Amino acid sequence: MSTDGARRPEEKQRGPVVLRRERRNEPTTTDQRLLDSRGPSDWVHTDPWRVMRIQAEFVEGFGMLAELPRAVTVFGSARTPRDHPEYAQGRALGTALAEAGFAVITGGGPGVMEAANKGCSDAGGLSVGLGIELPFEQGLNDWVDLGINFRYFFARKTMFVKYSQAFVCLPGGFGTLDELFEALTLVQTKKVTKFPVVLLGSEYWGGLYDWIATTVLGAGKVGEKDLALLHLTDDVDDAVKIVQDAWRAWEEAH
Repeated sequence: MSTDGARRPEEKQRGPVVLRRERRNEPTTTDQRLLDSRGPSDWVHTDPWRVMRIQAEFVEGFGMLAELPRAVTVFGSARTPRDHPEYAQGRALGTALAEAGFAVITGGGPGVMEAANKGCSDAGGLSVGLGIELPFEQGLNDWVDLGINFRYFFARKTMFVKYSQAFVCLPGGFGTLDELFEALTLVQTKKVTKFPVVLLGSEYWGGLYDWIATTVLGAGKVGEKDLALLHLTDDVDDAVKIVQDAWRAWEEAH
């Protein structure tokens, strides 16, 4: 009986799940379904099973990257050809970061990502690639020394943020913009601290920076401190100095 005197509905326990009324009428138990090798295999595509895959991606990522040295994530377009000046700049950035003692993390793909990985690898640094399952990109580039392929963007993004001390964004498309603004949001809301975000290439990024500085700031949607989270430069050495200064400030605070 319930506290108000009414009869409690019949129920069935399925682990932590409570099934009442018509929902409790199941022809088999969870153990029985687990041990029965017959029947359809659709269950491997269900949401509860996906949770296990998601958990596995986090465990694998945390396990592989836990002892990663200080690192910087470089974002940029997968569509940048090897003979483009932005590719050369990405390669120079990878080299400069490695020489400054940072591992380089990218999305592991072609274009600017490949360039940064190659520059880092050529300079003897640790070159890391966090790939993603996409219908139009194939595997990790040849200059990744340590790599993981992810199914889920959100698991991959967690690794970028957790194991980086800074983001440097070269010209890129929607993916780069997504990663840029997510990083800014995390820094603005203090989910991560002492985390510089550098835009490398004023000709490409200048219009976006000006729009934020005039329209967005002018409308009161961000503050002056928020705008200061972004660093716009054309110089690889300047980008590396911004990263180094932020790292030293973090070390002094800890």
